[in-house]
Amino acid sequence: MTQYAMVIDLQKCMGCGACALACKTENNTANRHDGQAHNFADYQHETTGKFPKVKYQTRPVLCNHCSNAPCVKACPVTPKAMYKTKDGITMHNDERCIGCRACQEACPYSKMEVKGTDTSVISYTGDEGKPHDPFYTDKTEVIPGLTSSGAEIAAKSAMPPTKTNFSHPDYQDVRRSNITEKCIFCEHRVKKGLEPNCVVACPARARIFGDINDKNSEVAMLVKKYKGKGLKPEKGTKPNVYYIRSYSNTAKK
Repeated sequence: MTQYAMVIDLQKCMGCGACALACKTENNTANRHDGQAHNFADYQHETTGKFPKVKYQTRPVLCNHCSNAPCVKACPVTPKAMYKTKDGITMHNDERCIGCRACQEACPYSKMEVKGTDTSVISYTGDEGKPHDPFYTDKTEVIPGLTSSGAEIAAKSAMPPTKTNFSHPDYQDVRRSNITEKCIFCEHRVKKGLEPNCVVACPARARIFGDINDKNSEVAMLVKKYKGKGLKPEKGTKPNVYYIRSYSNTAKK
């Protein structure tokens, strides 16, 4: 059986944020102004050690599409709003979601922190959430007398901000408020033979997507070669996002 997975090469990842921007553009996620992240493709920056022996790492994080997913078990509705597809994707059905956030509480990856910054592996948009920020239609100068307005910037852009339209039986291209939402490996793209948008956008090709159960796939070979590991293995979730190598270790080519 197919088990879709993603490999993230930490030696190649430079923390440019292209994956996050591509994800936000593809999935029309809400902009937040309360200091909290709201993006299916999030990332953490971590510096460890003491000068001169200091290590720096950017760790992209997203839904791990766990084979033993706590969020699925925690979902209280029947049929479940959070469930597993036949090809291993942890899927979310918007219509069945009641916004209880039990999935978010159960997910050990939604509570990962680096210096107090929560990750948005499973996000929640309350009434304050807006899928499309009015900034790009607002004609008011950001700083009166000093800067342009959002509308002026958008008008001069070669690619003005627009909504990405797609159709999916479980997932709307713009979600309603008061429900949880998360990465679905861009299944609306995968079904068309395309890769998730974050994979396509990565300039360093630090993200690789495919069937981990196919031993001849690139993801399977990379995990085997570099002994790829998922986050928090002690939780027993069996994540299907694997990390290989590290930014500070260039010994293995």
